[in-house]
Amino acid sequence: MRDPAEAARRVSEGFVPLVRDIPGLVAYYWVDAGNGVMISTSIFENEEGASESVRRAAVFVRDNLASLLPNPPQVMSGQVVASA
Repeated sequence: MRDPAEAARRVSEGFVPLVRDIPGLVAYYWVDAGNGVMISTSIFENEEGASESVRRAAVFVRDNLASLLPNPPQVMSGQVVASA
């Protein structure tokens, strides 16, 4: 089953509360980019928070989202080099 609306509901109700508790969280976004592409972006003040978010996300995806996603998640990280 691949269901972007259900994935969004589960993220909103299940993962957002988990990530909200991580120290250093600046922002979290879940984007439905269409055609089965969903993008999650987390912004943290420090590497420790980002690493904890990745750990929690891996568990959450495995337990709650894997059957709804058309492709396995890819994790990327980097530092913000420009913003507005």
